[in-house]
Amino acid sequence: MIPPERKQILVVDDEANLRRVLAAQLTRDGYDVHVAEDGEAGLALLREHHIDLVITDLRMPKVDGMDLLRAALRDDPARPVLMITAHGTVETAVEALKTGAFDYLTKPFDQDEVRIVVRKALRTRELASRDATRVEEPREDTGARFGIIGQSQPILDIYAVLERVADTPTTVLVTGESGTGKELVARALHENSSRNEGPFIKVNCAAIPKDLMEAELFGYERGAFTGAVASKPGRFELATGGTLFLDEIGELPIDMQV
Repeated sequence: MIPPERKQILVVDDEANLRRVLAAQLTRDGYDVHVAEDGEAGLALLREHHIDLVITDLRMPKVDGMDLLRAALRDDPARPVLMITAHGTVETAVEALKTGAFDYLTKPFDQDEVRIVVRKALRTRELASRDATRVEEPREDTGARFGIIGQSQPILDIYAVLERVADTPTTVLVTGESGTGKELVARALHENSSRNEGPFIKVNCAAIPKDLMEAELFGYERGAFTGAVASKPGRFELATGGTLFLDEIGELPIDMQV
């Protein structure tokens, strides 16, 4: 199926008023919007249309938001999913993000918050699509370890480094050109450490506007600034007990890198 020029967004929520408000705003912002009253109807629309972004409530009858999230990512792992919840606890956020959600919105939210998160999600999808490479299933004779395929000396050196540092409580800098597998290394470090039961939180630093970087990484409390209608944990807090992967950290503003 050839993707249309206008981005396609699926809004799934059992509250009719919220569906109408979100659909109206997103349509004004230039997106094609599909709406569904529950997860079951949302799954049907996912099969019928080329959906670029899913916005779904967490708690719904029939098929809930977590099941819809898994189905959306199973069909298209690069498709961003935003969760809507009135139960905005850190635990709920971690569960959704560990499963693969891009981000979450806590009710009530304002139009600017939705607009910013949607743009960021779609931008991340564009970057992922541009850098996507074909991955073949490893064969028995590839010597694959840590989810990485290869037997050349440089790859063997990487295996040795991973074994040494995976379970150490330290920061690791992974360098390399685009497409060389930096995220594979980051995931290998996480999955082969004692933190592997905790969350693996990925942040694409190149997709976050400069003025939102601090709030994204460190979070904020309700009332901290205009439009902060609810507290939101930052990615550092969400990664507690697990691993935080700052992808494209070189794109961070210099003062934030320090």
